Amino acid sequence: MNFSLEIGPKTDLDTLPKLKDVYVTMLPGGDYKETSEQAAKLVKKGLNPIPHFPARSIENEAQLKDFVSRCKNEGVKQALVIGGSRDPIGKFDSSIQLLETGYFEKMKIGIAGHPEGSPDISDSKLEEAMKDKKPYADYIVTQWLLDPQLIVDFISKQTVPVHVGITGPLKITSLIKFANIVGAKNSINFLKSNFSKALDLLKPKDPNDLIGKVKSHTDFFHIYTFGGLKETNKWLMENKYV
Repeated sequence: MNFSLEIGPKTDLDTLPKLKDVYVTMLPGGDYKETSEQAAKLVKKGLNPIPHFPARSIENEAQLKDFVSRCKNEGVKQALVIGGSRDPIGKFDSSIQLLETGYFEKMKIGIAGHPEGSPDISDSKLEEAMKDKKPYADYIVTQWLLDPQLIVDFISKQTVPVHVGITGPLKITSLIKFANIVGAKNSINFLKSNFSKALDLLKPKDPNDLIGKVKSHTDFFHIYTFGGLKETNKWLMENKYV
C-alpha cells in the first residue's frame, strides 16, 4: 500500500513520518509563496511535494503563473488542483479554469473527488465538474470519509486511480467535529450508528478497519492528520506502513 500525508506551509519538517509523497496545503487566506517555499524544502529533503492549487484562493492568472513557476523551478513534479472552500477572491471559481491554462504541463495532476458530496457545490455540478476535469487528471484524491461502501462505489465509477482520503487516529468526538466542518453528513451518520457507547467516543479511532475493507479496490491512501501528526506517525510505525 502507498500512503501520502497532508501538512501545512509551516509544519516542522523534522516531525514528518517516512513517507515520500507530502501534500502542502494552501488554506483560505494563505500565501501561495509560503506553500511553494515549503514544497521547495521538501524537494531538498528528497521527498515528493504535492502543493495544493485552490482556484478560489488565487487572485488572477499572473499569480497562478508565478505560483506554478516557483514550484517547477524548485523541482516540484506534481500538483493537486482543487476548487477550494471559500468565495473566489479573483477571477477563478473552479479547478477546471486552472487546468485549462496549460501551466501545469509536464506535471502529474491530482484532482479532488467527493464521494459524499460537498457543502460548497451541488451534486449535479460536482458530477459535471468531474467530467470536465477527468481529461487532465492522472488520479483523484477523495475527501476523507468513513463509510467503506461509499468509497468502493465511487472507485468503481472512475477511470483513473483513486487515492482514498482517511484520517489519522482521532477520538470519535474529534472526527464528528471535523466531519461537520467539511459537510460530511454520511460520515457523521456512519460514526453515530457504529459507535453508540460513550466510552467508545473517547477512544482514538484508527483507520485500519476502513483500510482493510477497501484495500482490494485501491493501493493508495491519503492521510488528513488534522494536527495529529505525532499520533499519525506512531500509528504508521506500529502498523509497519513506513
